[in-house]
Amino acid sequence: MPKSLLGKSVVIIIFFALVFEAFSMVASAQVVADDVLARRAMLEAELSSIEKEIENQKTILEAKQKEGVSLERDIAILTAQIQKAKLSIKARNLSISGLVDDIGVKNRTIGKYSAKIDRERESLAGLMRRTNELDTYSIVEVALSDRDFSEFFVDLDNFQYVEDAIGQSLEEVGAAKKSTEEEKKALEEKKAEETDLRRIQELEKKRIEANEAEKKRILKETKGQEVAYQKILKDKQQSAAQIRAELFSLSGSTAISFEKALAYARVAAEKTGVRPAMVLGIIAEESNLGENVGKGTWTVDMHQTRDVPVFKYLTSLLGLNPDNVPVSKKVWYGYGGAMGPAQFIPSTWACFSGYINTTTGKCSKNPDGTWNGPWEYQQGKDRVGKLTGNFPPNPWNPQDAFMASALYLADSGADKQTSRNEFISAMCYLAGCGNVNKKSLQFYGDDVMCLAQKYQKNIDILEGTNIASQRAGDIYHAGCRT
Repeated sequence: MPKSLLGKSVVIIIFFALVFEAFSMVASAQVVADDVLARRAMLEAELSSIEKEIENQKTILEAKQKEGVSLERDIAILTAQIQKAKLSIKARNLSISGLVDDIGVKNRTIGKYSAKIDRERESLAGLMRRTNELDTYSIVEVALSDRDFSEFFVDLDNFQYVEDAIGQSLEEVGAAKKSTEEEKKALEEKKAEETDLRRIQELEKKRIEANEAEKKRILKETKGQEVAYQKILKDKQQSAAQIRAELFSLSGSTAISFEKALAYARVAAEKTGVRPAMVLGIIAEESNLGENVGKGTWTVDMHQTRDVPVFKYLTSLLGLNPDNVPVSKKVWYGYGGAMGPAQFIPSTWACFSGYINTTTGKCSKNPDGTWNGPWEYQQGKDRVGKLTGNFPPNPWNPQDAFMASALYLADSGADKQTSRNEFISAMCYLAGCGNVNKKSLQFYGDDVMCLAQKYQKNIDILEGTNIASQRAGDIYHAGCRT
C-alpha cells in the first residue's frame, strides 16, 4: 500500500476508534448511572420506611411512659425499645451498603478512564513515530518519489489533527479521572465515618440483648401477674445508704462507690455547668460498651498514625509504661485505643489537656494527614488540668476523666441543662455532632438520657430534690423505665 494511503488509513482508523470509544463510554456510563440511581432510590426508600417505623416506636414509648407503672406497660416499653434498636441497626447497614455501591461505581469508572488513557497514549506514541518517519524524508527522497509534495503535507496535517484530538482527549479524560478519584475519596471518608459509627451499633446490639434478657426475667419472675410485679418494684426501691454504697463501674479503672462518683460529677458540674446526672450518664454509657473495654494493647488496637504518636508521648509524660495501661480493644470494623472512664482516644484527649503538635503549633494533624508531631505539653493550654489541678491530667484518673467528659459535653451545649441540649451533647459525644438528627443513631442519645434520669432519681433521694419527676414527662425521657 502506498505510504500516503497507509497514513490516511491510520488516521481514519484512529479517528473512528476515538469516536466509537467516546460514544461507548458515554453509553456505558449512562447504563451504570441508571443502575446506580435505581439502586440508590431503592435504598433511600427502604431507609425512609425504616425511619418512619423508628418514629412509630418512639411514639409508642412516649405514650407508654405517660401511663402508670404496670407490668403491661413496662413489657410494652421493652418490646418497643427492642424493635427500635433492631430498626436502627438495619438503617445503619443500609447507609453503608449505599456508600459501598457508590464507591464500586467510582472504582469501575476510574478503571475505564485509566484504560482509555493508556490506549490513547499508545495511539499518540504511534502517531508521533509515524510523524517522525515523514519528518525524516530528505528533499532528494521527496523529489525522487512518485508522490506530490502536497501529499506529504496532507499526511502531516492529518496526523497533526488526530494528534491534537488525542492530546485534548487525554486532558479531558485525565481531568474526569481526577474528579472521579476526588469523589471516591470523599465517599470513602464518608464510609469510614459510617463504619466508625458501627461502634454505636455494637452498643445497640448489647442493649437489645440486655432488654430481651430483662423482659424474659420479668415475665419469669412475675408469671404475668401484676401483683407480683408491683412487689418486685417495691423490693427494688433503694435507700440513701444503699445508693451511696452502690458500685459505679468505670472503663479502664477500678469501680468506685456511687458516692465518690457523684462527688467527681458535682465538681465537674460546678466548673462546667453540666448536670452531675448527665456526667454520670455519659460515663456509665461509656463504661458499658462491653468486653472489649480495657482489654486491648496500644501496639495492636490503636490507630498507628493518628493516636500512637500522641499516646507514646502522653504515657511517657505521665511516667506510665504504655504496655501496662488498659485501652479498648479494636473491633472488626475499626480501631480501639480509647482510654479510661471517659473513653477518649489519645488524639482527642490531647486537645483537651494541653498537647500541641509542634509542626502545626496547635493540637492538630500534620498537613500530610499524620499525627507524628513532635508533641509538646503546654500547661497554659491544658483545659482539664486547669479545673482539676492535675498537670498533666491522667485519662485513667476518674477525677480527670469526669472533668474531661463534662468539658466535652459543655462544649456541645449540655451546660444549658435543657433536655434538648443534653440530648444533642450526648449524640455529639459518640456519634459526632453531624449525626445528631439521624434517627437511626438517636438510640445512643436516648440511652444516655435514660441513664441520666436514673442517676437523677438517686441524686433526688440523696438531696431531697424532685428533678427527675419534673423531667419524667419530657419527650427526651420517653421510654425510660427507671
